[in-house]
Amino acid sequence: MQDIRLEQIRFWLKSLPKDLQLIPETLESASSDASFRRYFRLQSRHSEHSSLIVMDAPPEKENILPFIQVAELCSEAGILVPKIVHQNQESGFLLLTDLGKSTYLSILTPQNAPSLYKDAANSLIKMQLSSTENRLPVYDLLLLQKELDLFPEWFLNKHLGYSLNSKENDSLKQVFKILLENISAQPKVYVHRDFHSRNLMHTEKNNPGILDFQDAVFGPITYDLASLLRDAYIEWDEETQLDYVVRYWESARKVGLPVRADFSEFYKDFEWMGLQRHLKVLGIFARLYHRDGKPSYVNDLPLVLKYTRKVAERYSAFKPLVRILDSAQHIQRPEGFTF
Repeated sequence: MQDIRLEQIRFWLKSLPKDLQLIPETLESASSDASFRRYFRLQSRHSEHSSLIVMDAPPEKENILPFIQVAELCSEAGILVPKIVHQNQESGFLLLTDLGKSTYLSILTPQNAPSLYKDAANSLIKMQLSSTENRLPVYDLLLLQKELDLFPEWFLNKHLGYSLNSKENDSLKQVFKILLENISAQPKVYVHRDFHSRNLMHTEKNNPGILDFQDAVFGPITYDLASLLRDAYIEWDEETQLDYVVRYWESARKVGLPVRADFSEFYKDFEWMGLQRHLKVLGIFARLYHRDGKPSYVNDLPLVLKYTRKVAERYSAFKPLVRILDSAQHIQRPEGFTF
């Protein structure tokens, strides 16, 4: 089957300035993501960039303008992101500098993790320090609620085949309400929204390079930290997670970011924000499988569900959520052990 978009990319590349010294015949797939975007890598004879990335974002399905705008904000903050070499907004094509092939996920080990996570936290703090209102969409209660609604629709109903009864539905709504009250009270900064090991590239200078930032918003300060340390693709024990959270919190306080002065309160914010994100991700991964035909995401559901259960079981406010998950997964608890 002919790939019309790919042919359009080849035609566009041939129209670009000769001084880029592109080698169009080297064009090859680099990656795709959970959206409709695709990425291709091609070689160049140019001394400054021997490898470049083409982003393919079909205009009828994806808007590349947020990518362009957020890239500028990140560059202003001193964060390493791909530079835009050429753009064709009408067709949905961007030619970008290449940050390489070494994702954090591909190289993380217990030995190098402290150094890599320190670099990631430093970049996160840079981004948060650069935050100003009215430059990014607000991560408001409407959007947060819309994300939470993916959990019963796609994970419980579609994936597990479980329909909530009216009592459970009311209980889940109350859980969501409690979560959102906490989240809406958190200080607001720039939020990447997918700040995790697949979107962080190990680089020799200004590590890490950061990808997939086009959905950035102005929202809760703990969101990206939860994305980073409770990553859907790699797990660290809770003692290690706690250590990294403490280190971030101490660094954030030193530079004047508006984190809570009491660490236990900050940690609760971190956990509750993570719970919102993981409920959303359970829904998104189930939707990617059932609606979009992307089966690989099913493999990541168990870890996300593990994070969800651990937090839900730790706080009495979320007992109804544990009961719902138990019923949906046909889990019977020992006599006298109830939630």
